[in-house]
Amino acid sequence: MISCLIADDQAMVREGFGALLAAQDGIRVCGLAADGAEAVREAQRLRPDVVLMDVRMPVMDGLAATRRLLRTGAGNPAAANSAAANPRVLVLTTFDLDEYVYEALRSGASGFILKDAPSAELVHAVRVVAAGEALLAPSVTRRLIADFTQRPPSPPPAVSNRLSELTPREAEVLRLIARGLSNAEISDLLFIAEQTTKTHVGRILMKLGLRDRVQAVVLAYESGLVEPGRG
Repeated sequence: MISCLIADDQAMVREGFGALLAAQDGIRVCGLAADGAEAVREAQRLRPDVVLMDVRMPVMDGLAATRRLLRTGAGNPAAANSAAANPRVLVLTTFDLDEYVYEALRSGASGFILKDAPSAELVHAVRVVAAGEALLAPSVTRRLIADFTQRPPSPPPAVSNRLSELTPREAEVLRLIARGLSNAEISDLLFIAEQTTKTHVGRILMKLGLRDRVQAVVLAYESGLVEPGRG
């Protein structure tokens, strides 16, 4: 059973999403929060598997709440170093909040979902994130590229050192992940089995100390392994 906490300052959104998810098999809505601070408190109390987090909220915005949750293990400092203690955060946003997408991912979110997305897409997103995967649509990758085009990053030496641990094939797979390709698409492009691609992805995440492919995309652009506007 997947437990979900929904954080949004609009009551109709909270209740609507709550009713939708509660009607799904295997999903339980364990709580609702009207602002980021309440979301942190409720996550500490309820320990949900997934938090649907709005970006713009009073008291504490969704980005600050996401950082707080993932830094402290659902608000529990004693569990801060346990990945299992952290909820997965799925950011709720709208097209006019594009400037927040990159910061949401850097804050540790596992993905994002548009508020006007079809109900089936929301349910799918919750299940994907709860399973430990990242929800990174190609449109998000394009936003990341646009962001880096406008503000080219300066990679810290530590990042470059970590990338040196990758084999040439792993570096190639990471570049393709950063372009937004799925495992199946990477397998077709490199003429390898999909299970082999999954193995490469797992090793990349392990060597770089990353949680999921969302963080892998961010690191690929921050490090300069992939440059905006170039494959």
